[in-house]
Amino acid sequence: MIHSMSGGVLADGTVYTFAKVEAAGSPRWYLAPFSVSAGERVVVPFGEGEAEGVVLKTENCTRQTAPVPVNRAREIIRKCVSS
Repeated sequence: MIHSMSGGVLADGTVYTFAKVEAAGSPRWYLAPFSVSAGERVVVPFGEGEAEGVVLKTENCTRQTAPVPVNRAREIIRKCVSS
């Protein structure tokens, strides 16, 4: 971790996994707290509730390269159970 002279953090080396999920016809980026792959069905927070969606792609990012701010990103809730 690199600090500025005023004490703030300039770089955070943590790697986050983001998944682009299409749910209810709307693709959005979510943090993936567990391993997911393109094509898998997942449940994500959507509006005031939840929605089932499909993972379009995943990316490993740092805080600086994340597609959405890490502190504002919502997490995938769970994988869908296949029957």
